[in-house]
Amino acid sequence: MSNEVNSSGDNQLKTAGGELPSVGSIVSRLRFRQVALLTALDEQGSLHKAAEVMHMTQPAATKALHEMEDALGVTLFDRSPRGIEATELGRCVIRYARLIQSDVANLRDELQNMISGRGGRLSIGTIMGAAPFVTRALSRLREIQPDVSIEITEDTSARQLLLLDQGRIDLMIGRSSVSSQPNLYNYEMLRGEPMCIVSGIDHPLATAQKVRLQELSDASWILYSSNMPMRIWIEHEFKLDGLKVPGNVIETASPFVTVTLLAQSNMVAVMPLDIAHFFAAKQMLCILPVGLKTRIEHYGIVTRKNTTLSSLSKMFIQILRQQN
Repeated sequence: MSNEVNSSGDNQLKTAGGELPSVGSIVSRLRFRQVALLTALDEQGSLHKAAEVMHMTQPAATKALHEMEDALGVTLFDRSPRGIEATELGRCVIRYARLIQSDVANLRDELQNMISGRGGRLSIGTIMGAAPFVTRALSRLREIQPDVSIEITEDTSARQLLLLDQGRIDLMIGRSSVSSQPNLYNYEMLRGEPMCIVSGIDHPLATAQKVRLQELSDASWILYSSNMPMRIWIEHEFKLDGLKVPGNVIETASPFVTVTLLAQSNMVAVMPLDIAHFFAAKQMLCILPVGLKTRIEHYGIVTRKNTTLSSLSKMFIQILRQQN
């Protein structure tokens, strides 16, 4: 395997003087099959396995990898005890390779839908608190385009950004600020996300007229994971009241898991107010009358920079703007 990949491990530019080739040069030399090989190498961690997936011989895969590195002027993979591993520059190229494959797949789907008379396909990511807002917009989209196929994923902004980077969703409703590189995304602010504290309907404080945060300081909490906006916000609320941040927490982003845990215990949780009203109306939880001092960061429309949106994505974004 010593001749398969560069083993320098230093992520150095291969071109003289540290200058990358021109865009025209890269475009003229790269092929879609090479792009697909990149993602296969990343997924398989082995040149031999990636070649099998791509139905190529190993020498052909080795040659294709070297051609890509020459075309881009950088080392993409190094050897490691685990096989081959992407360099830092390689991970950047792989991320764009996935976007290219996703865009090609979207192009094919849109063309096929236009030919067959179907309404197209849209894949959306949303944070929990934006779900009611997003579903109302989707209902409006279906009125306009009744044949559209829609996939919706609900998760934290951090996980949605990963899906966006991988081209698995077209756009997301959440926050790009949780990324270490928010400049990679377009962000258009939509609205605030009022928060509240909730419990099960049998909680000892469920019928109280007023609850102080201090009364919940020793409770067991259900919270989002660390460094997420909802977690940062509630920890800030505790600090403003001079209280110790809860340590005995269960971390989950699932509203169903949260509601189930509340029903089975005296735990309390943080939840977007719109979501809490829905469950409270079904008598599945209780919104505790806790006076909160601050508001959480607004959420908005997040898309990848330098990526062409489909006409369906643009239509959905316009509906979101009109609904806001």
